[in-house]
Amino acid sequence: MNEKDKLTLFKEILLTDEREFAEKISIRIEQIEKTINEQKKLSKKVDPIITERLNEYTRSIPETLGSTITETLKKEIKNSRNEVVDALYPILGKMIKKYISQEIKVLSAKINDRLNWKKRFKNSIRTKNNASPKHLIPTKIEQVLLIEQESGILIGSYSNKLTIDEEMISGMLTAIKSFVEDAYLKKQQHLELIEYELFKIHIQSFMTHYIAVVISGNYHPSSKDKLQNMIFDFYEEFTKTSIIETKSLNKKLASYFSNAEI
Repeated sequence: MNEKDKLTLFKEILLTDEREFAEKISIRIEQIEKTINEQKKLSKKVDPIITERLNEYTRSIPETLGSTITETLKKEIKNSRNEVVDALYPILGKMIKKYISQEIKVLSAKINDRLNWKKRFKNSIRTKNNASPKHLIPTKIEQVLLIEQESGILIGSYSNKLTIDEEMISGMLTAIKSFVEDAYLKKQQHLELIEYELFKIHIQSFMTHYIAVVISGNYHPSSKDKLQNMIFDFYEEFTKTSIIETKSLNKKLASYFSNAEI
């Protein structure tokens, strides 16, 4: 074997692995191109199978995971009981109030149907003639305080004029409220109204907070009904948005109560 033949043989030995490697790469590229070109055909076959599996899984969730989900929800509600009650209280409160209000309207309509219209007319004239000037005083919201239930800390407030220290007022109200509820052993019931000369303080209690509204003028049942609806509406939004910053909370209180008519 001459030198030329030896060199040729040496090259073949060295380049064999590279040729095999290049052939493997070429085969792999062809497979990838084939897969890409046939992707649409593959999707038509695979997509229905995936959809069917997903539908089967969805239908089986109540049986396979129902008890687990229910148990998890129970634990979460138990651990976050105060938050759940705060979220539901305004909604349930309005539902109960609407139901009671509707029942009273029905009862009132039945009674009015049985009364003689002349007697109703005479009674209305007599009531107007005997009305005292106090009944002519318009009902007005003077101040609103949002207070933390346990600590008595003032969270937010609205007032249509300057008053004494609002934090001192909130502390006094919390002390009075706690004293009355403890004195009569009515922890599940809450103080609702405080009267002070020409003013009345309506207190609406929730699980973690309570709202005190200072009112001047004649505070009659219809005024109370309107005020409670306003309080429920505000507190429902308060629990949903979780407003923390004091200035924003005060603005929100003002938007609900500053121009309110009760």
